[in-house]
Amino acid sequence: MFLQFRKRYIIPLVLSGFLFVGVSFKDDFFEISKQIEIFTTLFKTINQNYVDETNPAELMDKAIKSMLADLDPYTNYFNEQDVIKFKINNTGEYTGIGALITRKEDKLIIKEPYKGFPADKAGLKAGDEIIQIGDVLLADFKDDASQLLKGAKNTKVDIKYLRQGKPLTTQLILDEVEVKAVPFYGKVDDKTGYIVLSQFNKKASSETKEALEKLKAAGATQIILDLRGNPGGLLHEAVNICNLFVPKGEIIVTTKSKNEKYNNTYKTNREPIDTEIPLVIIVDGKSASASEIVSGALQDLDRAVIVGSRSFGKGLVQRPIDMTYGTQVKVTISRYYTPSGRCIQALNYNKKDKTGKATRNDEKSFNAFKTKKGRPVFDGGGVLPDVEIEETKTSSIADALQKNDGIFNYVTHYYYKNPTLGDKIPTITDADFSDFKAYLKREKIEFNTETEIALKNTLEKAKKEQVDSAINTEYQQLLTALQKSEEILIDKNQREIKTLILDEIIKRYQYKEGLYQYYAKSNLEIKKAIGVLNNTAEYNKILKI
Repeated sequence: MFLQFRKRYIIPLVLSGFLFVGVSFKDDFFEISKQIEIFTTLFKTINQNYVDETNPAELMDKAIKSMLADLDPYTNYFNEQDVIKFKINNTGEYTGIGALITRKEDKLIIKEPYKGFPADKAGLKAGDEIIQIGDVLLADFKDDASQLLKGAKNTKVDIKYLRQGKPLTTQLILDEVEVKAVPFYGKVDDKTGYIVLSQFNKKASSETKEALEKLKAAGATQIILDLRGNPGGLLHEAVNICNLFVPKGEIIVTTKSKNEKYNNTYKTNREPIDTEIPLVIIVDGKSASASEIVSGALQDLDRAVIVGSRSFGKGLVQRPIDMTYGTQVKVTISRYYTPSGRCIQALNYNKKDKTGKATRNDEKSFNAFKTKKGRPVFDGGGVLPDVEIEETKTSSIADALQKNDGIFNYVTHYYYKNPTLGDKIPTITDADFSDFKAYLKREKIEFNTETEIALKNTLEKAKKEQVDSAINTEYQQLLTALQKSEEILIDKNQREIKTLILDEIIKRYQYKEGLYQYYAKSNLEIKKAIGVLNNTAEYNKILKI
């Protein structure tokens, strides 16, 4: 059995490996050849001698994925089935339900239904837990359950779900789902246009251009571009968006690699829309990749004032490469650099700590660069705003409350307790905050901070070694102290957590559109951006105009 597998899979793998070596890594030819020989010998030995039947394809899949995971989170291997799923998800013949969903245990959780799309039309709400799709019980389906919600337009899919523990049914009618790159734009006052750019898909620059032109036609004489929470996307779309505001021929981003063919300089190649209109860009800790190209480039070119908190710090570029037998690998091929020459990658995956985690660049070792007009800017850790807003920095406890769905689940509970709120914007009172904390305790929601996980792992190891009885008292004391510390942190970061709760509440009643409309009137960062734009002297001073 193995010999047949070996002839078909191992030999092509080795040959392709040698080809790759010969072309790209001549200096390391012997070492790579040696390691490939060791690996194939080991692989053959295990498959021929292991006591039980092995699955060579599964072993190889796990080996490759584990190896790549040690490089960085962005370099990934896709086996033949993974590639097929990806193609299905990205062809126009297949559609979706128009909702953000996540899997938790044996359920699919609706996190956010998009207004007017199939999930919304079927009456599904955030917090609903899908337990059956068609005839398939999700408890028995261990593969990617979201694939069960794919199909041709007008396909009818029967759904069983839980709402607040009560079983319900509905029917989805699949339709084309196109989530806009610019989900909202409008005027926040007589002269200020506001554009939200949520992703860099293939329509990002065209939608941003349309929004800009319509706002200018409506009398906007200054612009706010909101990149908060934007995880990035297509690099050329980032260049095109910069091109709306800077002349043709400007360098926006440069990529550098040890492989010369990946060294590229990307310049604007079109006539701009407006090179003079005052511009403020808002970023936060979730603005990454292409968002950082736009904000970093326009900062370096002294074309925009950046407001908010330090961006994520992803200065790495990936490219998918097709391989044998329909497989594919997405490889980190280069780093990108802004016009001033800085790389804003925050984590060093080449240098890891004792736990195997990538180290963060030390601020003391950041290098200084100069913008076009000589302003100092720094590398090493995302785009640092020209105007930092201390209140908008995220805390570790707030991050934990979002990751463990503490805020999400509480707002689901709040939504069904307050069914008639409608378009009203509530005030999150101290009583509401106390109710939130009581909910966390009542539902025994775990924070799973790194310290908490490490403590629980210690107890598990102690149980295996049968010494847990000796440390149980101390463990409980430490756990109690840790939980008390977490409670103190919740109170300390009350303002931030109240804001996150309110944002989630508005989305439940008014969708994402309602949240953007609320932001336009009440958001702290937008108010600060308007203040900078309205103060011509401050704006000019920041940009050295």
